[in-house]
Amino acid sequence: MTASETAPHLESATLDKAASENFPVAPFFLPRAWREDLMAVYGFARLVDDIGDGDLAPGGADARALGVSPTEAEDRLLLLDAFEEDLRRVFDGTPGHPLLRRLQPTVRRRRLTPEPFLGLIAANRQDQLVTRYETYDDLLAYCELSANPVGRLVLGVTGTSTPERIRLSDAICTALQIVEHLQDVAEDLGRDRIYLPAEDMKRFHIQEADLGAKTSGASLRALVAYEAQRARALLNEGAPLVGSVHGRLKLLLAGFVAGGRAAIRAIAAAEYDVLPGPPRPGKVQLLREAGVILRGEG
Repeated sequence: MTASETAPHLESATLDKAASENFPVAPFFLPRAWREDLMAVYGFARLVDDIGDGDLAPGGADARALGVSPTEAEDRLLLLDAFEEDLRRVFDGTPGHPLLRRLQPTVRRRRLTPEPFLGLIAANRQDQLVTRYETYDDLLAYCELSANPVGRLVLGVTGTSTPERIRLSDAICTALQIVEHLQDVAEDLGRDRIYLPAEDMKRFHIQEADLGAKTSGASLRALVAYEAQRARALLNEGAPLVGSVHGRLKLLLAGFVAGGRAAIRAIAAAEYDVLPGPPRPGKVQLLREAGVILRGEG
């Protein structure tokens, strides 16, 4: 495959994953310019997660685009370092990876800063080094890197960033990350990662071996319910962000909050048994939650 053929292949291999995300990435009702810029940001975020999770497309094209040899491509920390170097060229130079070249016009047009992008890289670097979290505060600090930058980038792309909106966005994004962790307990364990705080597992008398069962016992269900309530409280804290904006952005942000609430309801409907597979909400539930939020009822 030639270099000219590789670029669109690498982009599509990553961007096509947007359809399977929990929450809409760039829905049709947004202005075209916003959709294009949000997809550019998504391409970055998805790719850095794929590097951190070892989920890059086979063939080594991503590594080559980052200047990493095939013999070094299995080293995730080395790949993340190379990715960070290429990111810095987005702001001062010409990046090598096609997804970062796609991102460069967005960064310039929206005057985005490196910090949220660097936060997402730092989160994936941390995933290689830290696989357990002792306290809830430790988990919140991780979410500050792994989730909150995404909301800040959405505000940056749409030109609506203020200190108060950032605070509310951070609460929503942290909640969504916690919900995703609850849905993916079994999958994360398969990667030797546990995002349930160790102090909470101890409080509910949960051993790591309990997370590998086919179904959840009563104690684990109680722990998942406890963490889900924490996520719900954070969503409620951040929900006023929806009312602080107008038009189509209001619909997008309502969708984020509604997605989190609907996912929590799906977890509850599964009686907090998340081990057989991620409980997912249906579209009807999602639309119902969005309607509640847009009417200002919750």
